[in-house]
This record gives sequence, structure tokens and C-alpha cells, in this order.
Amino acid sequence: MLIATVITVCLGYYSIAIVFFILALFFANFFRNPKRVIPTEPDVILSPADGKIMEIADVYEDLYLHRECKKVTIFLSVFDVHANRAPIEGKITYRHYTMGSFLPAFKEEVGFENERHTICIENDKTEVLVTQIAGLLARRIVSWTDLDSQLERGQLYGMIKFGSCTEIYMDKNVEICIEKGQHVTAGDTIIGRLHHE
Repeated sequence: MLIATVITVCLGYYSIAIVFFILALFFANFFRNPKRVIPTEPDVILSPADGKIMEIADVYEDLYLHRECKKVTIFLSVFDVHANRAPIEGKITYRHYTMGSFLPAFKEEVGFENERHTICIENDKTEVLVTQIAGLLARRIVSWTDLDSQLERGQLYGMIKFGSCTEIYMDKNVEICIEKGQHVTAGDTIIGRLHHE
């Protein structure tokens, strides 16, 4: 976009150059990856995405974990950072990509109908399932990991482009540390704490 801006300025098309420049600023803002200070506190689960907490619910997870879980849904607007980070350290033990529709990411049925990518991260204390869900504008889910990849807590592992939703499923005994409507940041906000029985 910056090259297009320079070319249109050189050709004297200033109004078009302004449009290209605004688009360049938008893309630069969208693909930003600000540095995050990863909490070192043990037994915490971090937010996998930036955005607004849309739902906190007790559900039965039937894709991989097959048990009662706590589910947190995060809505990402086009103004949020769209890079996803690992909520815990561990190995990816499950990975599944599903093609689908592109409904608005705030609709309840997006987790079932939209394009999505799910991974399970497991360590010796717990396992979490994280699903990246495409939205109305998000037409591509990017993952930089493979099955059996080892992730550090807070490590970048993927991105959903242009507006989306992220879901995380945690053990039933996890203490939830956020509330509905709260804005969270990936790899920074503690969303849960493990309780050992």
C-alpha cells in the first residue's frame, strides 16, 4: 500500500494516494504484534487472544476432551491485535481444521458453522482446548505450529485475519479470573487459575 501511495503521489493522483495511505495505516495497525510481559506466576491460564469476553459458561466439550469444562468466548474486533498466544505451556496433542461459513463473529452459532481451527495444549497439570473462529471479515486462519509442537506459555502460535472469535475450554475446577464484558489481552491477562485436588 505504501508503494501504491508513492506511485499515485508521483503521478499527481493525490486523492487516491490519501486512500492508499489510510489503507496502509489500517493494515499496519491490524498486523501489529506488541510486546507482552508474560506472567511467571505458576498454575495460571492466560488469555489466548485480545478482545472482549462475550461468554463464560459451563459446557460439555464433545470434540476432543469429552467432559464438562469451563468455556470462555472472546470476541476480537478489527481494532484488536489478532495474534493468538498459548494460554499454557505444553505440547499440542490435538489439531483440527474445519471449513465453514463466515457469519459475524459475535453470533452464538459461529462456533458450529464458521471456519475454525482447534488445538489442544497439554502438560502434566492440565490441558486446554483453544479454537480460532473466522468471522464475517476474517477469511483466513493462520497457524504456525504442528501436532506435537512444544509451546511456551504466551508463545505466538497463530492469527485470525480481520475480525474473529476465540474460544478456550478449561478444566471444570479452574478458577475463572475474568468477567463478561471485560477486555483481555493475549499472553498477558490471567483468565484462570488451576486448583489441584
